[in-house]
Amino acid sequence: MLDSLSKYIVAVADFLCGYPLFFLLIGGGLFLLLSSGFVSLRRLPAALRELRTKNNSSNGQISSAQALASVIAATVGLGNIAGVAIALVVGGPGAIFWMWISALVGMATKYHEGVLAIMYKGTDDRGLPQGGPMHIITQGLGPKWTPLAKFFAIAGLFGTLCIMNSNQLTEAFITTFSTPEGIEASPLLSWTSGMTGLSNLAAYKLLFGIAVAAVVAIVILGGITRIARVASVMVPFMVGLYFFMVLYIIITRIGDVPGVFRLIFTEAFNLRAGFGALIGIAIVGARRAALVNDAGIGTASIMHGASRNNRPVREGLIAMLGPAIDSGLVCTLTAVAILLCIPDVQQTAGVKGLAVAMTAFGRGIPYGEYLLMFIVVCFAMSSMFSYSFYGSTCASYLFGSRRARWYAYAFILSLIVFAVVPLEAAVGLCDLFYALMAIPTMIAVLALSGRVRNATRRYFSESNTSRPVPPSAEK
Repeated sequence: MLDSLSKYIVAVADFLCGYPLFFLLIGGGLFLLLSSGFVSLRRLPAALRELRTKNNSSNGQISSAQALASVIAATVGLGNIAGVAIALVVGGPGAIFWMWISALVGMATKYHEGVLAIMYKGTDDRGLPQGGPMHIITQGLGPKWTPLAKFFAIAGLFGTLCIMNSNQLTEAFITTFSTPEGIEASPLLSWTSGMTGLSNLAAYKLLFGIAVAAVVAIVILGGITRIARVASVMVPFMVGLYFFMVLYIIITRIGDVPGVFRLIFTEAFNLRAGFGALIGIAIVGARRAALVNDAGIGTASIMHGASRNNRPVREGLIAMLGPAIDSGLVCTLTAVAILLCIPDVQQTAGVKGLAVAMTAFGRGIPYGEYLLMFIVVCFAMSSMFSYSFYGSTCASYLFGSRRARWYAYAFILSLIVFAVVPLEAAVGLCDLFYALMAIPTMIAVLALSGRVRNATRRYFSESNTSRPVPPSAEK
């Protein structure tokens, strides 16, 4: 019975997270890109300038820069390493080009989410500012759409659980720092095994899961302010360290760099295997980027809705930098490092994505696999911090702020549970809810895109005449 149910959940999740999710996010994002007049290209300089602008409004809990850092902390995770490796193995080097295209599309979607997050900012039952698709739907589309808002919030409770992060982080740590012989010989693990009835390996996972949960608890129980403060320090550090690691690989293999980029562009339009293969490569790259940067899922608008910014267009400009950093910069760094160290990456079919990346960095940098493991830990932990806030916000919308605190404890407990148990059905269930989050989000964003377009036109029209733009004029 349970096996049949698990297979059904996985089958439904695979279907929804396949072409339907791809066409919803990429197709919808392409419409937003075109209807906004290529905002992700034309307004990129303005977005970079807005990062230096201070927020004067008191209607929020964090700054716009902290909101962006927290969003990036969530999206820059294992997907930027393992996900890119999988894209290279399955789709070849050409998949990276389509990841870049998807990043441009995702930037347009994130821009709309950021604008709407401020335009239709709500409050919780304590009067604290709160954003997200729930408020965008009820305020932008009207109260009769409340069932759709609740649909998103329910999906968000499950879709934001960091099941894969907890499980993959545990597996990566064990693979990197342990051996089967060492695990079996450990007195601590043998004692834990005897107390719990678990095997030594399961006991290892349990203890590691408890350690991860303890660190996450220290941060997330401090609320959004502490999450944002930690993310604003952690994100620049981990992206900077990752950049220097890849820079070392590039410098030591500088002669091969032009060939890598030539390979990316030529393979992106390779018709040797037929037009169907070209479409397949494009879908692999674009779909992987869409799942990495969370554009259109709705989580970004939850974080940006907590910003002190009262200018919708300004918040949208800052929000759209997220995909440029995660799907653009970080994914490109990963791809270049892997292709420089493993030119025949497609011959590693059947190897897990993280294992491919670990092998590449191990070849490219002395003790590189251990340095990458440190980065993986940072990426995974930062994702957990931000996703706990997303889930807590959904719980607050559904049950009230007092009961929402229980969700934080459930989130912490889940990190321990999913570090130990087999996760095929559980991951399928979370992937299913993740896809379900995109449906109400994209419905609202597409339906309200005209208002975003009008606000953008007014904002830049007034900016060009050097007259201040009142926040109400952007709504």
